[in-house]
Amino acid sequence: MLVSRMQGMTTSVWLKAVLLWLLILVLAILNGALREKALIPQFGSFAGLVISGISLSTCVFLVAFAASPWYGQMNSSQWIIIGLFWFLLTVAFEFGFGRFVQHQEWSELFDAYTFRGGNIWPVVLFSTILSPWVAAKLRGNF
Repeated sequence: MLVSRMQGMTTSVWLKAVLLWLLILVLAILNGALREKALIPQFGSFAGLVISGISLSTCVFLVAFAASPWYGQMNSSQWIIIGLFWFLLTVAFEFGFGRFVQHQEWSELFDAYTFRGGNIWPVVLFSTILSPWVAAKLRGNF
């Protein structure tokens, strides 16, 4: 079923998804800089992480909402597939960059997927999956 839904998605849809994910990546980097330079010093680690997670989730949703008409009409499964694609790109980037550029240990990388100390990264990832679908639903694009 999932494969048949993916086959109905054109190259244009995949290209748009990649371009929008790159925008989300830039926003995530800026969000991380804001978190480290302003939020954590101002509010402390716990609150800074929570605020940062909420702001990044909001950014992802706003990108999805603004871009929903650009994709055009698709069925609800295809919107979820875009969210899953963004999720996979994000996780691949996080592990690839963290492991091979920053030389982090696997245990450090997996720590980001816990809820310790105000970290809400798993919520951000879940919102990444759902944002295209919710945005399309609100915009009437399926």
